[in-house]
Amino acid sequence: MEIRKTRLADLPTLRQIFDNAQRFMVRTGNPNQWEPGFPPAGTLERDIEQGKSYVLEDNGCILATFFLSTDGEPTYRVIREGAWPDNAPYGVVHRIAAAEQGHGAAAYCLEWCLAQCGCIRIDTHRDNKPMQRLLKRLGYTYCGIIDLEEGRGERLAYQKRLENA
Repeated sequence: MEIRKTRLADLPTLRQIFDNAQRFMVRTGNPNQWEPGFPPAGTLERDIEQGKSYVLEDNGCILATFFLSTDGEPTYRVIREGAWPDNAPYGVVHRIAAAEQGHGAAAYCLEWCLAQCGCIRIDTHRDNKPMQRLLKRLGYTYCGIIDLEEGRGERLAYQKRLENA
């Protein structure tokens, strides 16, 4: 398996992965985190152009996709009902989604991200129990609640830092 930067030619496959992930969320009790058609094509294109979109590929098949940035996250500046453990630099992961045949792909991607940055912050919807379980299993610490921009809701925030990072 290999992680590489996403190419514009990958967009149709990414759309299928996100559509599948949205249906999975509905089936697992999380119908409100991602509406049908999320994320908009413009967002995905911008992520690719900025070099912040990645895919996990195995034998030419894309198993997962995610966004990784080390530019900080404006919505993480304020955290309620908790606190970030530190103010050190971090990477942020957004829009992580796996294909139906991508069992274990999200964990692989998160571990790769952590190896790149040494510290990862991530957030998820309160109803996204599968992601919460994955983060707990991977050793992420629950830190509190962040609010999305423009009053679009709140998210549960997590962080993991490598011991020597």
